[in-house]
Amino acid sequence: MIKELWINLLVKNLVKSKEFYAQLGFLFSLQFSKDGFAIGGKKIIVMLIEESAFKKFTRHELSDTKVGTEVLFSIDAESRQEVDEMTNKARNAGGLVFAEPGENQGWMYGSGFADLDGHRWNLLYMDMSKMPKG
Repeated sequence: MIKELWINLLVKNLVKSKEFYAQLGFLFSLQFSKDGFAIGGKKIIVMLIEESAFKKFTRHELSDTKVGTEVLFSIDAESRQEVDEMTNKARNAGGLVFAEPGENQGWMYGSGFADLDGHRWNLLYMDMSKMPKG
């Protein structure tokens, strides 16, 4: 049974990427690697790997995030305010906000940003009391 999920994320500049994620409030965990941070109580680990090492590791061509999206990472938020704050942090750290914070389906509130390497992240607060039944 899977106990943890490790996401290996391609970055062009490790120092700048670490600064970006630190400005968003992610904490780097020396337990796994000096270049990785934990999400969700250390059950999901994101490892930042520079392009040359990433290509050797995958033994495959790399995606160009300027012309396509390989994956959309979604992170839960505890409030609408947290979505707004994280969106502003991403923008101020040099990320691209591609979806401003807003309502979705009457019970979700979210936004989206791309990091320095074009990886897309979705922030989402879900008000379960307003979620449609059925």
